[in-house]
Amino acid sequence: MNLLVIGSGGREHALVWKLRQSPSVERIFCAPGNAGTAQISENIPIPANNLPELVQFAKQNRIGLTVVGPDDPLAAGVVDLFAAEGLRIFGPTKAAARLESSKIFAKELMREQGIPTAAARTFERSDEAQRYCDGLRFPIVIKADGLALGKGVIIAPDAVNADVTIDAMMEKGQFGEAGRRVVIEEFLRGSECSLHALVDGTNFQMLATARDHKRAYDGDLGPNTGGMGAFSPANNWNESAQAQFEEKIMQPLLMGLREKRVVFRGLLFPGLMINAEGAHVLEFNCRFGDPETQAILPRLKSDLLPLLEATIDGTLNHVNIEWDRRTSVTVVLASGGYPEKYETGRKITGLAAAALDDVYLFHAGTRVANGDIVTSGGRVIAITALGETLELARNRAYQAAERIYFEGCHYRRDIALGSRMDKVPLI
Repeated sequence: MNLLVIGSGGREHALVWKLRQSPSVERIFCAPGNAGTAQISENIPIPANNLPELVQFAKQNRIGLTVVGPDDPLAAGVVDLFAAEGLRIFGPTKAAARLESSKIFAKELMREQGIPTAAARTFERSDEAQRYCDGLRFPIVIKADGLALGKGVIIAPDAVNADVTIDAMMEKGQFGEAGRRVVIEEFLRGSECSLHALVDGTNFQMLATARDHKRAYDGDLGPNTGGMGAFSPANNWNESAQAQFEEKIMQPLLMGLREKRVVFRGLLFPGLMINAEGAHVLEFNCRFGDPETQAILPRLKSDLLPLLEATIDGTLNHVNIEWDRRTSVTVVLASGGYPEKYETGRKITGLAAAALDDVYLFHAGTRVANGDIVTSGGRVIAITALGETLELARNRAYQAAERIYFEGCHYRRDIALGSRMDKVPLI
């Protein structure tokens, strides 16, 4: 079978890497890919948002399955377009992907179904949003309604910051149309957990849990990013939490979608906040997480391809998933200045030296220039290490990180470190 993976980040490199191991795969293409995917697949210079060209390529190259990595093509309806052409594709339809592409839609659905989440209100006018904030207890969370590359969630510590954030989103167009409507919600305290579930419309299978680190700097300081690191399995999850998640979140969500005549087939990735009251949904994502995917897939012993196909075919209740019991830790190397302004085109060295035992390098913002691998984005390389313990995996990941160099290289030094403080689930 020929496969096409859409996207160019570390998540897509990890997907290509795992799918490449399937005995059923003949050729893998990645559009547009990066310097890492070029080493194990065939990069195709088609942007992830050029849906007509992607369809044409899939038809001309007898692609048996297309796997969508980023959120933007899903929100634009790439699955609907491929399906209309009789092409097999993994991912939710445009209607189902609204769980991620519209935080207002997701909030309203959760409220209708009684799914635990932060109390919130939505606004289309900045003056009304700012007046609402005057009577709130801070900090609060302000979210752009639409997709904003993982940067559309702002924690405002006081009213002044709230006013500035609302004005930047709704009036100055900080996130374009994505920020013209906003959700303002209470700030939940607790520990976060990232879950991934394959959903075939009726059945679902949980993947390994993970926890990620969103803030740019050590100690969870600085602005939110797309993710500076992760580890798996999560240390704040247990069977009780799992049972509550299925009963209070997963089942009501699927029921609510069915009531709206929306069928979800693909990867559902809810971000949770766990505290003494249980698990609350922070947001829904409709694709594999980044960098959670880089932490999870090295632990997956099962062939990924049959799992994706069972999701499409509605037969997830007939598959079993096997996991490596070891722990994984992922450290992201980023360009200096990320997530704000940063330089690209910096030569990367030390990649071969970093290829230690049980260490995997997943490229994100990289490209080949004049025979060298250079930086091309904010998040550059995700280093994942496996170990019998969290500490061993963490030490190995940082040993590899120290061997890689590019000008301005920045990474957090405390990935998976502070997690020891809250390793016991609170529910």
